[in-house]
Order: sequence, then structure tokens, then C-alpha cells
Amino acid sequence: MKSMTVKDTYPVQALELSKEEAKFASTDEIVAYIEEKIASHPVATYIATFDHYTHTKNLPEHEMDEKIIDVKIVVFCFGKELPVPQIAAVRPRSIAIVEEADKFTITFMDAPNPQAHEAMGNWVKGVKKS
Repeated sequence: MKSMTVKDTYPVQALELSKEEAKFASTDEIVAYIEEKIASHPVATYIATFDHYTHTKNLPEHEMDEKIIDVKIVVFCFGKELPVPQIAAVRPRSIAIVEEADKFTITFMDAPNPQAHEAMGNWVKGVKKS
């Protein structure tokens, strides 16, 4: 997993792996795995899965890298504490799965809660074959 800053603003964790390195053969299989991890977590709550690929492709004016063949974003929340009203601005969390012909790129934005950050990192790393 690689830490990076996207557009000089967004701290992101990213795992890029070839399809041969992945336990799963498709975006939908990875989504199902992430949803399973959320369901088995003692605090996390599943919210939705957003089909970003279809949404973007259906816009009359859109731009998308032609190598991308699927994009899904799994949305969920770890929010067991609301210490200040402003913390709601960094919720919910999400994990994005981008599929190309030969690889997957799986990303999430850094979480302010270390336990949530670690859980998401472990889930994403779990996509890779042992």
C-alpha cells in the first residue's frame, strides 16, 4: 500500500495490483468482499455502493481514462463518537475500486481515527493473494 497526496490536497492510501496478484477476478467480487468486512466489523455500518463508472459514462459531457472498465465505491461509516460537530464533515468513509483490463487500483482517503484507518488498510491489503 502506498501513501500519496492526490491533487496536492487529499491524503490517500492506494494499492495497485495486477489481476494475477488479486484474490478476486472482478470489481464486483472485491465489492462483495469489502461489504462482508464491513458487515463483520463491530462498529462499521454499510451505507451504499455507488457505481461511479456508469454515473460518469452516462453524463453527456464526461471525461474518463479509456483504460478504466469499472469503478465502484463502497460507502460506510465507523462513527461511534461525535466529539465535536465538525467531525461529521469527514464521514462517512469509502473505498474505491477501479478496474482496468490488467489491474485493480483500490484507494481510500486517510481516516482521522487510527482504528478505522487500520481496518480499511487491512481490508484493502486482504484483496491481495497471500
